[in-house]
Amino acid sequence: MFTYIDPRVREKLLAEGKIQRIDHAGAPLSAALAEAQSPGALEILGPIPLPLKLDGVETQAQWYAFVRRTELHEVQALADELRNQGAAKDFASLTASMAVNSLLVFGNADHAETPLVRVHSNCLTGDVLGSQRCECGPQLAAAVQRMANAESGGYLVYMAGHEGRGIGLWAKAATYLLQDDGEDTYQANRSLGLPDDCRDFADAAAILRWRLGNRACRLMTNNPKKIADLTAAGVKILDAQQHVAGVSPHNSRYLAAKRAKGHAIDADLLGPESAS
Repeated sequence: MFTYIDPRVREKLLAEGKIQRIDHAGAPLSAALAEAQSPGALEILGPIPLPLKLDGVETQAQWYAFVRRTELHEVQALADELRNQGAAKDFASLTASMAVNSLLVFGNADHAETPLVRVHSNCLTGDVLGSQRCECGPQLAAAVQRMANAESGGYLVYMAGHEGRGIGLWAKAATYLLQDDGEDTYQANRSLGLPDDCRDFADAAAILRWRLGNRACRLMTNNPKKIADLTAAGVKILDAQQHVAGVSPHNSRYLAAKRAKGHAIDADLLGPESAS
């Protein structure tokens, strides 16, 4: 993703308060501490008004974009070097594999006692292409709809570096071929020598702690690892609410494998195909 911002624009946004910095626990950082490359520090752009229309639901959110300060510093240093060399054509090299995560704030979330929260891992095939091999697209749409309609509003954290439970799109494509040969989603990962789930929720936790403060949230998830990781990182979760959407004959076996791994998915939601 292209992550470079011209220094003049950067200074303007800083002066306007549209760039902020937080540490790994979500606490604000001074410019001096941020420049010292505090471990786990994040830089934030926003808020950006974002009218949405997703799966027929129209609503309004405030968008914030997040990137790790250490990675941003590397890109900025490279940009300065390229500019000094007059190598403008080489700016394409700044399209590095840096994950830019997002927060969408819906409705009254900043003032709600226990707002809804969804931490959603990006899924090109499901979120963008509409694949039914997983439930990601429908889960995303259902979360937006619920937050848009809830009195409490909600926070949607979209994790850009989590494709395929953290293994990346290329490896995910390979696991699909192995699944077509009869392996389940976890067996396919292991056949490639990869973990069942290698996602890191540290940045998601920092984002939520920045926004929630001392408040607890109602987390929409079926995944016990996500609950455990966020809780360990200091996010207060009042309760975890089952979040099942988009079940079809194309993904019921995939969902059954997740259920067998401890995901809170009611068996009666999966249908007979899940047993095959």
